[in-house]
Amino acid sequence: MTTERQAWMSLLATAPPARLAELVPDLPPHDMLRAPEIGAVMVRGRQGATGGPFNLGEMTVTRCALRLADGAVGHAVVQGRDKGHAARAALVDALMQGQGAAEVRVAVLEPLSSERAARRRARAAKAAATKVEFFTMVRGDD
Repeated sequence: MTTERQAWMSLLATAPPARLAELVPDLPPHDMLRAPEIGAVMVRGRQGATGGPFNLGEMTVTRCALRLADGAVGHAVVQGRDKGHAARAALVDALMQGQGAAEVRVAVLEPLSSERAARRRARAAKAAATKVEFFTMVRGDD
């Protein structure tokens, strides 16, 4: 079960950094609890999605934690080395926990969500265009 916060954090982590910067150009006053720092995490997989887990490899991530003036704390972990992306994602996470969450949802999360859905539809349509239908013709012989 995915909680609402997990859903918006996933959306922020996978958002294009340039688009998030357009939607959140100015960062309100905040204190860095953990300045954006670059590191690596181990990506694990499962053979056939049900088999035993195995280490697939490492992935570069950037994490950040900050506190707004009202005391709300935001966290973010994003793929890659973009410190600005991590800071903005953590900022939006903190803003979503405050009084202005409805405005932030409309101004930031809804556009990102609709754009992600459009990208997924385009990718699915591109994949569907390459689909091959196999069929067997039945001969009249017994």
